[in-house]
Amino acid sequence: MASPFTWNQKFLKNILMTGILFAGLGLSAKDLNPEVKFESSEIQIGSKKITVDLAVTPAQHEKGLMYRETLDKDQGMLFIFNKEQVLNFWMKNTYVDLSIAYINSKMKIIDIQEMKATTTLEVAEPPTYPSKKPAMYALEMPKGWFKASNIKVGQQLKLPKKLK
Repeated sequence: MASPFTWNQKFLKNILMTGILFAGLGLSAKDLNPEVKFESSEIQIGSKKITVDLAVTPAQHEKGLMYRETLDKDQGMLFIFNKEQVLNFWMKNTYVDLSIAYINSKMKIIDIQEMKATTTLEVAEPPTYPSKKPAMYALEMPKGWFKASNIKVGQQLKLPKKLK
């Protein structure tokens, strides 16, 4: 006897059943990612002091600010890379709008961009935000933070000695 479902119907049924299983177990997409821990530090731009989570390892770079639903006014994330390169960020699974400053190896801000949170419909291909020049650091802050704090391209970032 032939199956009462077409291939598409079977596929959709499997997706639905997986969703029901996850919901029944109290799981979400967030639970599929291993827990990645971040160390915090205070840094300074001009006279402004902020607290950032540090993203140093590849796993930390990949997780970034994914799944966070809020971000305090003077809180962000500093991504640290081993060498200067054109950096390219996206907002996959990121629920809050962000501003990003790309910073070169001399601690000078070389580019600032606004990044929009993604919806579930955009997850397949979220927009990307490449740095205009090679950078070694990227600082993500709440949307509009750099403008509101009067932080501009050309200003210097000051890191604690342990991070240099």
